[in-house]
Amino acid sequence: MNRKGQKILVVLLIIGVLIGGLTGCNNSASENTNDKLSVVTTTTLLADLAKVIGGDDINVEGLMGPGIDPHLYKASAGDVTRMQEADLIFYNGLHLEGKMGEIFENLETNGKLIFEIAKGLPKEELIMLEDGNIHDPHVWFDVSLWKNAAKVVKDGLIELDNTKKDIFTDRYESYIKQLDELHLYVKNRSLELDENQRVLITAHDAFNYFGKAYGFEVKGLQGISTASEAGTGDVRDLADFIVERQIKAVFVESSVPKKNIEALQEAVAARGFDVKIGGELFSDSLGSPDTEAETYLGTVKSNIDTIVDALK
Repeated sequence: MNRKGQKILVVLLIIGVLIGGLTGCNNSASENTNDKLSVVTTTTLLADLAKVIGGDDINVEGLMGPGIDPHLYKASAGDVTRMQEADLIFYNGLHLEGKMGEIFENLETNGKLIFEIAKGLPKEELIMLEDGNIHDPHVWFDVSLWKNAAKVVKDGLIELDNTKKDIFTDRYESYIKQLDELHLYVKNRSLELDENQRVLITAHDAFNYFGKAYGFEVKGLQGISTASEAGTGDVRDLADFIVERQIKAVFVESSVPKKNIEALQEAVAARGFDVKIGGELFSDSLGSPDTEAETYLGTVKSNIDTIVDALK
């Protein structure tokens, strides 16, 4: 073989090695990504629910991290790409993710498998807001209602992969038992307070389902959405209410700035009454990793313990 032929042979061998290496990499990547289903959720609450029922059979990615306010959240270009590439998407609905509605509609129109949790909830159990057009989206604060959300997630995963129907169903049924135990725990802790002590005042109006389920009168300084601002009149009226009812404590929220509750506390003090900040509640997201509140079960337990211990 002449020198020119040898050069050609070397070049062909190099190309063959490169192609083989690339093919091997692609096969490896395909094996890694295809082993598990890809599920994207909006909130930390839904990410937790998908992880519980999907277990090791799925990869779950939540778009919003701990402490993120879903009312104000704007999806990035990266978020849209993640949703486009996902096998399945779960979102809360009822305008909780207020700035993402059009994105969900477009994804569904283009054939993406997407589930709105709210569509699986009994309409008669939803709380209608005063204007009569929008429902309160904070459905997870009634543990018994959250069981319906678990069913939506279970059904969605089964639709995605029917071969794992029994596995998903077993995890779902096991989790329902845990939710029943949690519901009873919250009820029993609530009963440690006299009826006139069960008044919950928070940064925004997120706890109406909690109040309805567990016998609390609930007042939020801001409206249902944190997009609305609390005015001086709101602070004044709520401060008068606290003084009149001799409320012991008010609460800040992990996903809402403290300044409004602190302003409320100052307004109460100006009226000659001392109301303490009873602690931090988790409202629109779960707590940070490696804390009790990193799961839904832990978050609900942390909330009721904080509320009851501060108001007793």
